Amino acid sequence: MPKFILLILLVFISCGLRAQAWEIGAGVGGSGYMGDLNPNNPVKISGPSFSGFVAYNFNGYLSAKIKGSFGIISAADSNSSSAQFRARNLSFKTTLVEASAIGEFNFFNYIPEIGKNVFTPYIYLGFAALKFKPTTVYNGVEYSLRSEETEGQKKSYTNLSFSFPYGVGIKYNIFGQFTMAVDMGYRNPNTDYLDDVSGVYPVKNTLQSPLAVALSDRSGEKTGVYIGSPGTQRGDGNSRDTYFFTQITLSYTFLSQKCYFQ
Repeated sequence: MPKFILLILLVFISCGLRAQAWEIGAGVGGSGYMGDLNPNNPVKISGPSFSGFVAYNFNGYLSAKIKGSFGIISAADSNSSSAQFRARNLSFKTTLVEASAIGEFNFFNYIPEIGKNVFTPYIYLGFAALKFKPTTVYNGVEYSLRSEETEGQKKSYTNLSFSFPYGVGIKYNIFGQFTMAVDMGYRNPNTDYLDDVSGVYPVKNTLQSPLAVALSDRSGEKTGVYIGSPGTQRGDGNSRDTYFFTQITLSYTFLSQKCYFQ
């Protein structure tokens, strides 16, 4: 093999290896959920979300990311278009704290500043651990719902859950080593209690306190007619809740070498 061809190959190999780079970034956007109080709208945003991450780019296509996210989801039957939901009259707000490890794939070879592609669509898949806390407001006071065991649970459900985040996005090299991205990703955690609603109305005298009784069946707060008979449907009882984050992120890539053969 001629020496100049060997030299070119060595340069390309060196560039490919040294293009590996660390990346840090942060994001802001919205959070949403699908569950017992929102069964039909998969893109309804109900609160803010924030995130920060550190990523390692193996090359222009593949990267691994460690990410921390915070979000708030909420819903109220009183705002529903369904008469049945309005009669039920439940409501909640839940804080979400998530830690995730994510693998990301770019459709185009993307390296900010030195690459030939200034943008790329991408997809991601990962693993996440979630801590959540559902609350509601009753008589002007905010209460934690999990500790009240509103469906007559023998013990409080766990507020820790796990999921496999998946999503899509597009990133753009706005200038230098800075990248702006827009993405949307869903999680299907192994819980149906993000909203504290899952199964049926309990027998009221089995609940632990008058507050638990009041929070379990709120249907009659306005009408005086309570519909929560023991054993009748309170939630859908058939599926787990889903939540999502949609964000705009800004990141900076620490390039180890500017290789213009990319």
